[in-house]
Amino acid sequence: MTDNTIATVCYVHPNRETGLRCNQCERPICTSCAIRTPTGYRCKECVKGQQKKFETAEWYDYLFGFSVAGILSLIASILAGLVSGFGFFLFFIVGIAASTVGVVIAESARFVTRRHRSRRLYLTVVAGMVLGAVPFTLASIFMLDIFGLVTQAIYLVIATPMMYYRLSGTPLFK
Repeated sequence: MTDNTIATVCYVHPNRETGLRCNQCERPICTSCAIRTPTGYRCKECVKGQQKKFETAEWYDYLFGFSVAGILSLIASILAGLVSGFGFFLFFIVGIAASTVGVVIAESARFVTRRHRSRRLYLTVVAGMVLGAVPFTLASIFMLDIFGLVTQAIYLVIATPMMYYRLSGTPLFK
């Protein structure tokens, strides 16, 4: 009995034999070139081509998303800072409210960008949210308000990943 199988090599790494193929273009790929998708393994070029179809953000979406996130985050950070002056127990209230604020900012950004998608858009909205909290954080630093700084830290640590996850559907930290 003879073995009629032909050894195939990765199209990127010609010195690596493989039995794996991209499920879209059928090119042979090695395990280091394969990207696992819900429908099977694909080569990096096919994944890049698919991702471009999902990035629909226009140039003005970045501006609108950044602005809305910055303005809402400024308002939220001022409110969080004002609440911090009432005592230690209100840190918990800020922690609970921060997740709601993250969702509100995400949905507002989604509304003004008309549900356009792009990883860079999501990161731009994160930058707007963080920069919106900077003025009150700097005021807390100059006034040596430790409770205000702790409140801002709680707000940003909880609200920012919540907003990113709600907006993009993927966690900010993996």
